[in-house]
Amino acid sequence: MSKSPTERDSPNMAEVGAEPGSSAQSRVKQSVVGIAAIVVTAIAAFFSIQSASGGEDIRSNMTLIAPAAAGGGWDTFQREQQQSMRVNKIVNNIQVVNIPGAGGTIALGKLSTMTAPNTLMVGGTGHIAAQIQFDTPAKIQDVTPIARVVEEFDIITVPANSPYNTLEELIEGWRADPAGVSWTGGGSFDQLVMTEIALAAGIDPQETTFIPSDGGGEAIQALLNGTAKASTGGFADMYPQVEAGRLKVLGIAAEERLPGTEIPTLVEQGYDVTLTNWRAMFAPPGLSDEQIAELREIVAESIETPEWKSAVERNYWMSAPLEGEELDQFVEDEIDRIDQLFKEMG
Repeated sequence: MSKSPTERDSPNMAEVGAEPGSSAQSRVKQSVVGIAAIVVTAIAAFFSIQSASGGEDIRSNMTLIAPAAAGGGWDTFQREQQQSMRVNKIVNNIQVVNIPGAGGTIALGKLSTMTAPNTLMVGGTGHIAAQIQFDTPAKIQDVTPIARVVEEFDIITVPANSPYNTLEELIEGWRADPAGVSWTGGGSFDQLVMTEIALAAGIDPQETTFIPSDGGGEAIQALLNGTAKASTGGFADMYPQVEAGRLKVLGIAAEERLPGTEIPTLVEQGYDVTLTNWRAMFAPPGLSDEQIAELREIVAESIETPEWKSAVERNYWMSAPLEGEELDQFVEDEIDRIDQLFKEMG
């Protein structure tokens, strides 16, 4: 049975010992709602003060919400955005506010109750995974998508001394022993990628073993100490270990090769696996067309700055701009895709 997932930017089910659909998860879900009420009450005063002191003019005053604690991927994204907007005077007064918890859905719930246009939250795959996994009251459909900005890719790695030297060798071994060839990763997104690989290879995901780790560091240790045989993990976490000679990389889950690397994609190796950890900007609901257009212009200006382009390269991101009706459809498709993968996981 595929083991319970975690998420780089969502609640760690391994810590509470619950699997999706279990009574324990119901208790976790109730706790999430309670925590959300406390956190939202605590931050309401901040946003009231911020709005009163700075007004609602978008170019004068803006808050960027990172729906996770400091130091994670969402936080890094928003602080890089803050830097590019501040240095290039795109927005006069800009601040980052961290609202962690429940896979980003506490922040999502807060954003869904706001009306002022001068707040942007980063969101993406992690939000969708959390709202499906825990059936949270807040949904990404409740807010306004402004623009998708970047994607982050998972790579498939094995220990340097692994008998598997190619993806096909790993798949053959996995087919022969789905439970015995154990996988790890730093979050439920990584397990979703593993699930998509299993389906593409004709392996029942519910017969596989996924050992959840709390972030990329634990996943690397699980590989190095032999607890896991293979990993799906974020490029930025895993690739330095490949360069150091501790791990071997067998493929990248992307439609095209990442510039500057020679890592073959899973697609070119015969496995149609392209699920990415994408990040987009979202605004409160109910904004006017003019306000949405202004927010899109601000994001467009920020991603053209030298500071932002340097951040993309430094964080191993891939620019993936998308907006308007195409972005709306993309989000809907991702919800359907991730929902189906969770069902396959059992």
